[in-house]
Amino acid sequence: MTLAQPEALNFECETGNYHTFCPISCVAWLYQKIEDSFFLVIGTKTCGYFLQNAMGVMIFAEPRYAMAELEEGDISAQLNDYEELKRLCLQIKRDRNPSVIVWIGTCTTEIIKMDLEGLAPKLEAEIGIPIVVARANGLDYAFTQGEDTVLAAMATRCPDKAPVVEAEKNERNAIQKLLNFGKKKEEVAQEESEYVNHPPLVLFGSLPDPVVTQLTLELKKQGIKVSGWLPAKRFTELPVIEEGYYVAGVNPFLSRTATTLMRRRKCKLIGAPFPIGPDGTRAWIEKICSVFGITPQGLDEREAQIWEGLEEYVKLIRGKSVFFMGDNLLEVSLARFLVRCGMTVHEIGIPYMDKRYQAAELVLLEKTCKEMGVPMPKIVEKPDNYNQVQRIYELQPDLVITGMAHANPLEARGINTKWSVEFTFAQIHGFTNARDILELVTRPLRRNNSLKDLGWDKLVKEEAKV
Repeated sequence: MTLAQPEALNFECETGNYHTFCPISCVAWLYQKIEDSFFLVIGTKTCGYFLQNAMGVMIFAEPRYAMAELEEGDISAQLNDYEELKRLCLQIKRDRNPSVIVWIGTCTTEIIKMDLEGLAPKLEAEIGIPIVVARANGLDYAFTQGEDTVLAAMATRCPDKAPVVEAEKNERNAIQKLLNFGKKKEEVAQEESEYVNHPPLVLFGSLPDPVVTQLTLELKKQGIKVSGWLPAKRFTELPVIEEGYYVAGVNPFLSRTATTLMRRRKCKLIGAPFPIGPDGTRAWIEKICSVFGITPQGLDEREAQIWEGLEEYVKLIRGKSVFFMGDNLLEVSLARFLVRCGMTVHEIGIPYMDKRYQAAELVLLEKTCKEMGVPMPKIVEKPDNYNQVQRIYELQPDLVITGMAHANPLEARGINTKWSVEFTFAQIHGFTNARDILELVTRPLRRNNSLKDLGWDKLVKEEAKV
């Protein structure tokens, strides 16, 4: 007797804890992306220890972040927050002279009702440096939402009027400067004429510069001009955002930023799947094209070419199964891509699901499962990890993508795992970076194949019996 497979995605919600990093870890990649910034994390010694451990690997890079540690006296008494923060910011200005200081409020600042938003404007006027306040604390669902909070705060700082002088306008758009580097004025003018006449488009999400360039060029091939990125490489180059501008996100965890852009800046959100994997990148480009009334060109050949180049990886995972325990809010996009690669997804655990912001991604996941002839995965929001481990033992998936806390215990029981945090720091967006996703996914499988050749698998099984 065969059980009927569900014809639609099945959503469940458990009552587990959020087994993820603290969102203040967003500092690790944001200070590198925004080159003229300085991040000041305001919290307790626990926050300081976390930052030291989480970002200790970057000690040689002379990072542009620091801790403002709250002592017991600060927490139990009404001490002068303003004077202490002023002293620290003046020291930052003297030593680093950044274009912006970002205050990251932690759990403690929330609990003791520390009025960072009230202090910032006064201090900003006094020291002459913009101060952006972001509440990236453990009350969020996932650590990636720290970026969401920071970008939502920066969205309110984007200029709302384009410069009058054309030269100044070109100077502000950092991505255009990058694309036009080394070109003559005549060549630039000719390329400008290739763009279709469409409303301004701003993309949001923190990506490494090479990926920003890749996605911008992919849209340029369709005649679409990207007016700017949030965040920009420099705070002084934040994109102009006026009422009626179109915006599109590149990451599934930026729902707060999307809401801020729509409600505060009166922008129009393009609800598209996210550009992760060749299938997602194509769907992302097609949706943007459809909004602007453009017929996309050459995407069939482009996607087919990428899949052909990925075959050596795809054949390793085709027919295998994967289980997501839930950690970074990238789970739905990664699951959809792996289904397209021929895998079966047993379960998608996710700390938090914004069904409105991820609506297009969910539709594409459902469509992909039907086209590939695999069962629809169960999506479990806020999963209980104890229950998940029992389901993993029962299902025996070929791979579990999990947070760092559960990887070693599962590996000790003979289950292949991959840290989900690695997908956060890897370049996974766009056509050409799909190889990096599969490099990460197949690494434990390739490692085990190598161990089998050496006879290590028999030794491990014998030790497990003991």
